[in-house]
Amino acid sequence: MAGMDQYVDGTRFKVVPHSGTRSYRVSEMSIETTYSQARAGLASLMNRVTEDREVVVVRRRNHPPVAMIAADELVSLVETAHLLRSPANAERLLAALSRSRRGEGTVMNLDTLHADLDR
Repeated sequence: MAGMDQYVDGTRFKVVPHSGTRSYRVSEMSIETTYSQARAGLASLMNRVTEDREVVVVRRRNHPPVAMIAADELVSLVETAHLLRSPANAERLLAALSRSRRGEGTVMNLDTLHADLDR
């Protein structure tokens, strides 16, 4: 697999391009390693995942690979998938995002928004 070697605490890891959907990519690269390497450098890998927002893919012999991502990132991905599951809701959210990017709409602070919702 194409990539470059990177060292963390003396353990060699292969850094490969992330194969996720470009629109939702957490980072441009992920760290790919074996189970044995991950076990030997687990604390450092967990720090990379949480502090540097890295995705770590752990290959296992005779089993499918697993990915390690920060818990808050997983929550965000699950929430996004839930919100986009409904085609109608996805269309509404993407249209609102498009309007916002064009500078359309009304800027509101949180207090004003709460007041509007309470009416």
